[in-house]
Amino acid sequence: QVQLVESGGGLVQAGGSLRLSCRASGLISSINVMGWYRQGPGKQRELVARITRGGIANYEDSVKGRFTISRDNAKNTVYLQMNSLNPEDTAVYYCNVETYTTSNYWGQGTQVTVSS
Repeated sequence: QVQLVESGGGLVQAGGSLRLSCRASGLISSINVMGWYRQGPGKQRELVARITRGGIANYEDSVKGRFTISRDNAKNTVYLQMNSLNPEDTAVYYCNVETYTTSNYWGQGTQVTVSS
């Protein structure tokens, strides 16, 4: 089992920045990929960014150039630096990890609200 605790959400004006953090505990040696998903009002959950243990990152097209995902394997933590936020980024952001056995674990979610 892997437990995830997220932090860093909040309310920000358009053009502002936020940094999300997600710390994993439990069977951390089993973790391969760490990532962030989001679910906006009336929308399906979508991938925002993901990063492998080796540091290879992928981004959803709308966040490329604005968001940066990183991870600190020593701290079992993944970060999402979000810059140039706009109201379309408003969503609940969920931390996700994939293990080497393809199990998935989710955080409780953190609200990000961007005002215009």
